[in-house]
Amino acid sequence: MKSSLVILTYNEIEGIKNLFDKIPFQKFDQILVIDYQTTDGTVEFFKERRIKVIPQKKKGRGEAFRMASEIAEGDALVFFSPDGNENPSDAVKLKKAIEQGYDMAIASRFLSESKNEESEKLFPIRAWGNKLFTFLANLFFRGNLSDSINGFRAVRKDKFKELRVDASGFAIEYQMSIRAMKIGQKIKEIPTIEGRRIGGKSTAKTFPTGIKLLKALFKEIKLGNNF
Repeated sequence: MKSSLVILTYNEIEGIKNLFDKIPFQKFDQILVIDYQTTDGTVEFFKERRIKVIPQKKKGRGEAFRMASEIAEGDALVFFSPDGNENPSDAVKLKKAIEQGYDMAIASRFLSESKNEESEKLFPIRAWGNKLFTFLANLFFRGNLSDSINGFRAVRKDKFKELRVDASGFAIEYQMSIRAMKIGQKIKEIPTIEGRRIGGKSTAKTFPTGIKLLKALFKEIKLGNNF
């Protein structure tokens, strides 16, 4: 089974400079960068190292995921964002889960061996929100996930296309998880240690993202398996 490491970037020069030597490039058959209108030198950094960069025409992670499913050469797609939150070494664990026969693999921030970025905060608002949305997804779609939202994940390319995802932005991963549960795809979670963001600011604003996830949930409840 061939594998593609899909690196999603949007002005991530500080993160990629810090993490580049830690990314297990040699463990993948293809390395593909999908970039949305970066202006900080991220694209030039990859091109200097002869890594293919595909310009993303439309904004949003949803578009990046769909582009990868069309142009990546691998049967297993591993999505990685070099912002410091995601542990590069876990990319190999996600790939192995797909090779072992799972349809989707998610790096969970909420398993007993895991740690999320807000673990030491008194009021981890984002973590509470993530857990709530995962609880609702499990409740309505008979799942057993601990982290339905994390974008650090892998999927079989053919199984991704079965999901027919159309969500935009950060709702894409939630929709993937829900639809995978709906049709009974095999999902494996691996524990991950979420690091602190390196440079830049997160574009996943807590309350706007929460509203998008809520809308995605209601949509999936209404659609059932008719997608």
